[in-house]
Amino acid sequence: MGGEPLDLAVVNGTVVLGGGSYDVGVGVKDGKIAILAPDELLPPAKRRIDARGNYILPGIVDSEAHPGCYVPFEYDIRTESRTAACAGVTTWGIQAPVTRLGMEPFKEVVSRSDVVSFNEAFPAARRILEEVSHVDAYLTYMLETDQHADEIPQYAEEHGVTSYKLYLQTRGMKGMADDEDSNWPSRRAGLGVGIDDGTVYRVMEEVAGLGYPGIVHIHPENWEIARIFEARLRAAGRTDFGAWTDRSPDFLEAHHIRSYAYLAMQTPGHVPLYLQHCTTKLSFEEVRKARAEGLELYAQTGPAWLWAEPEYGWRINVPLRRRDNIEALWRALAEGIVDVVGSDHVVGWEPASYEEMYNPVIWDCRTGFSRVELFLPVMLSEGVAKGRITMERLVQVSCENPAKTAGIWGTKGSLLPGFDADIVIVDASREVTVGKEHINTRSGWSIMEGHTFTGWPVMTILRGDVTAEWADDSPGMRPVGEPRGRYLPRSLQARRPEIELTSPVRTAPIDRASADSFERPGFTDSTLRYTAVRGG
Repeated sequence: MGGEPLDLAVVNGTVVLGGGSYDVGVGVKDGKIAILAPDELLPPAKRRIDARGNYILPGIVDSEAHPGCYVPFEYDIRTESRTAACAGVTTWGIQAPVTRLGMEPFKEVVSRSDVVSFNEAFPAARRILEEVSHVDAYLTYMLETDQHADEIPQYAEEHGVTSYKLYLQTRGMKGMADDEDSNWPSRRAGLGVGIDDGTVYRVMEEVAGLGYPGIVHIHPENWEIARIFEARLRAAGRTDFGAWTDRSPDFLEAHHIRSYAYLAMQTPGHVPLYLQHCTTKLSFEEVRKARAEGLELYAQTGPAWLWAEPEYGWRINVPLRRRDNIEALWRALAEGIVDVVGSDHVVGWEPASYEEMYNPVIWDCRTGFSRVELFLPVMLSEGVAKGRITMERLVQVSCENPAKTAGIWGTKGSLLPGFDADIVIVDASREVTVGKEHINTRSGWSIMEGHTFTGWPVMTILRGDVTAEWADDSPGMRPVGEPRGRYLPRSLQARRPEIELTSPVRTAPIDRASADSFERPGFTDSTLRYTAVRGG
């Protein structure tokens, strides 16, 4: 650091890494973490932020968000990235089909002719992210065609996109009439073609050829069978919110995990597989089996499934599960069966008030509600405060593991020196009974309202500058400053880190085997409790 003062020091808090918690301060220089050291050993700083005895975490790396479903991509990014910043998110993994990524004119309902190459959409998407986003972001393309599969090497090299999603709900759309009134609501979410297993296999082949950090995401849920259950439930007169859960029972999720884990094992090189919305006990069994057979497989869940039951009153894909599955999901998260959390954030069309979106008939509802704002309140209140996970495990599944699986580790996901100075300060004891004043999404409502949570983010810092805070005179978190988000291209030259699968012991020293960034020049010690750790 050449004797120059730090740009920022964050003091009087407990720094949490995946390997332990430490009573040290954080020094920031040029947007990067420069030093972790006891407060009294930090160099002078141009600005000091008092964490007030709270926890200092890496900024949340939210691995799944879906802007552009019901409104234009630019408008959704502008409003919902502010919401994400207020939720403690500093990096968003944005997942979208080609039709959502800023293409003009915006269409809520698309057709086959709208599904073009991502080469046509990428420039607009990157421009929008760098002009209006309040968080940094990377892209996961939702592929639909053999052309998309053929172009994967180009997308990786020229777009920096190395993660690709297969939305398995849309199996069965191929060959269907191009009808806006089709029973496949995915047509209203920017998906105009759908996939078959030939496209799935071609995608897996091409991604396997990339090497790390190439990875295939799947949404496992067999809607071809779900339609049978839905027809029976409708015939029985079921319109309640639980009917949405009953139309897609547990085995429909587990079935896709088994089938596509097997297919991933058959591709040359065994393509890594990432499961979104892993929510059921049957699914956890399939995860264990696939890993035992040698497949590199990662499982994600989200805050909605860790907290909300069907009677909480909304619709989501995959559906909300009942209490026994929620308890099992927390155990799976602590034990390493599930190793990533992502919000799956979607909000509805405009206008999007609760009254205009709400419909007591579940078949007539849409799936949009603010999920990113559930993230830390659920993880802190339902997880840490209730002893289901440690604060260190929260950091692993919300920051470190999503960065590692996405190929952005070394830049995002940790407070180790050399990483971006992305920080969220959380007050683990702040009790909040949620009202509209705590909500930042453009819709202005949340299924959180009326519920009490223990633990809330109170400040978010992106690359060394505050982007959101709960000021003393404010009723809740609010955005700070203008948009400063950057697009994050991934590189096929990225080093493969280890993924932490289980919770660590509190205050354990950092494990060099899992924290490969300690191999960078300038690190002097792997235990932060007593020794200052400086970057170059």
